[in-house]
Amino acid sequence: MGAGFSHRLEQRDAPHSGGWVALAYGGLGALGATLAEASGQSPLTTTGWAAGLLGAGSFAAVVSFGLGSLVAFATIRMTRMLGRARWARALHADLRPITHGLGDGPILVMALASGVGEELFFRGWLTPFAGVFLSSLAFGVLHQVRGRARWAWALWATVMGVAFATVYELTGSLVGPVLAHVAINFANLRYLRDHDPEAKPHPLGGLLSRS
Repeated sequence: MGAGFSHRLEQRDAPHSGGWVALAYGGLGALGATLAEASGQSPLTTTGWAAGLLGAGSFAAVVSFGLGSLVAFATIRMTRMLGRARWARALHADLRPITHGLGDGPILVMALASGVGEELFFRGWLTPFAGVFLSSLAFGVLHQVRGRARWAWALWATVMGVAFATVYELTGSLVGPVLAHVAINFANLRYLRDHDPEAKPHPLGGLLSRS
C-alpha cells in the first residue's frame, strides 16, 4: 500500500489533504514517465521475460491483468490473516489516522493516484533501469513511516515491490501491477478506516453494552 512520502501530510489533515496527495503522486508518476521516455523506454511496456511466448500486444496485457488480479487477491487475504500479529496491529494503528474522516470516494482517488503514480515511477522507469530487487528495495525504503512498525512496513513494501516488478518483467505490461496496486490500496485503506486494531470486545459479545 502506498503510504510513504505523503504519510505526514495525510495524517495531519486527512480529510482536506486528498487533493495534495493526488497531486504529489501524480507528479511522481509524471517524473517516472518522463525519465523513462528520456532513457528511450516506454513507461508502460518493456520486453518481458516471456515475450517469446506472450508477444508484446494485447495478450501480454491480458496475462498481466490476470496475474495482477491474483496478486491483489492473495495480498488482501494475507493482510487479513496477518492482522492478528503484534507488528501488524501496531502498523494498523500507526497508519489508521491516514483514513480519518475519508469516504469511499476520496479513498478511491488516493488509491488510484498512489497506485498509478508509484507504478509509473518504480516499475515503469526504475525496474528496467535498476532491476527487480534494487527497485523493490528503493520502493520499500521510501515506504518507511514513523511508529512502532517502521521496518516491518518497509519490509512488507519491499516484498510487494518484488511481486509487482515480477509481474511487469514477466509479461512486459504495466497493466497488472497497476491493477494490483490500486486494488490493494483501496481495500486496505477502507479496512484501516473501518477497523480499530486496539478496540476491546464488549463483554458477552456486546450484549451487556446494549442492555
